Amino acid sequence: MKFERIWGVWFSPAGSTEKLVKTAAKALGAALGAPVSLRSLNTPADRKEPLCLGPRELLVAGGPTYAGKLPNKIMPAYRALLQGQDTPALALVTFGNRSFDNALAELGEILTQGGFAVVGAAACVAQHAMAGLAAGRPDGAELGRMEEFCAALGEKLAASPKLPAPPAVPGDAGAPYYRPLGADGAPADFLRAKPKTAPDRCTRCGICARVCPMGSIRAEDCTAVEGICIKCQACIRSCPAGAKYFDDPAYLSHLEMLRAHYAAPAESAYFDAVF
Repeated sequence: MKFERIWGVWFSPAGSTEKLVKTAAKALGAALGAPVSLRSLNTPADRKEPLCLGPRELLVAGGPTYAGKLPNKIMPAYRALLQGQDTPALALVTFGNRSFDNALAELGEILTQGGFAVVGAAACVAQHAMAGLAAGRPDGAELGRMEEFCAALGEKLAASPKLPAPPAVPGDAGAPYYRPLGADGAPADFLRAKPKTAPDRCTRCGICARVCPMGSIRAEDCTAVEGICIKCQACIRSCPAGAKYFDDPAYLSHLEMLRAHYAAPAESAYFDAVF
């Protein structure tokens, strides 16, 4: 098969998913001799225009695992914006050292329903945005493994006259979200938790407002979080003054539980299509 363009698309407020999608797209572009285009879905402005791809293009679509699935406030954007015409796609999710649960199955189903043919899939360990588990991942070895996987996939696609059968991916796309637990093992409800701002540190630079995926932080008053918070940590990671923080007890208890039970390094998983 001959490909005209490779697309890399991600929702990645913490940056790890973006890094892996870019690595995959560039490796596929090199293997298939096709140019690479990249697109973020991180902010409301990024999520306005649909991406309509034809059968001679290839999509690498990536997203993080939130409570065992794709982020529920962002998942509709994948459904609405990504449109294919029997377009080959690589489904990629990241997870913070606990489990990718049903996220990869959900992304694969969304892509299939959107007109894409899933030709490969991967679930990669990345540093947990909230708890800091798997610090430094994906590292060089992980990125190298992604390059090798995509190079091999590209060679197979180039040599095949037709698209392969989709890979078998574990999980249930229709399963409910994982319910976070606290340090005591009881459910931890921190849906309404929002980041606080240390007034003596905040310089009113407005970076947190610009990077918020939900557009919930006011540019004119960075201390006000007026809309939904998905706990992505984009504002905390981007604040040059270290002024943002969470102090919600249930949220902190959940982090304590994760660190107590999921510190051991997890393994990434790669799934080949059937050629």
